[in-house]
Amino acid sequence: MKTLRFGIDIDGTVTCPTSLLPHINEQFGCNLVLDDIKEYDLTKAFTVDEKIFSEWFKGAEENIYKTSLAQEYAKEVLTGWQAKFELYYISARDRQVYDSTLDWFNQQAIPYDHIELVGSHYKIETAKKFGVHAFFEDKHDNAVEIHEELDIPVILFDTPYNRQPIPEGVIRVYNWQEANNWIKKLFPIEEPLVN
Repeated sequence: MKTLRFGIDIDGTVTCPTSLLPHINEQFGCNLVLDDIKEYDLTKAFTVDEKIFSEWFKGAEENIYKTSLAQEYAKEVLTGWQAKFELYYISARDRQVYDSTLDWFNQQAIPYDHIELVGSHYKIETAKKFGVHAFFEDKHDNAVEIHEELDIPVILFDTPYNRQPIPEGVIRVYNWQEANNWIKKLFPIEEPLVN
């Protein structure tokens, strides 16, 4: 029986943090790479009116999500966790992209127990409501706030836009294999003996 539940962000955590860049580069005539993104607000990396960017994003959002690549080893690690942990994805995506989000998970064959699109970067109440025991995130302030408010470990996937200092209890990792190693340390589960 699964007794532990993980809260997992989708964009930049399960998906590659570069997924949005080809779409931005094509639309706005840029040549952005991930190292150019020093802040979570993408409009700080190139010259664009925030309103124009927001309107474009709303129209392009579904296609961006459909074409996003999964991070390396995400599928393998999450598949390995499926038998032991409940996987609750808690994303800032808007509810109207729920069907395309679900389609993406099914096409990628990435396991899930529940997908919650909160339409906001504020995920604390949702994480609290579902009683998650750990959280996985790429947005720095989310990671810190979730850890401090819920007193749970938060795995922060390293990107150029989240390299501010982190408190103890927020653990920076560089890939899903490292996340898996931390989970083994934080939540050791006895493997049943096979006769």
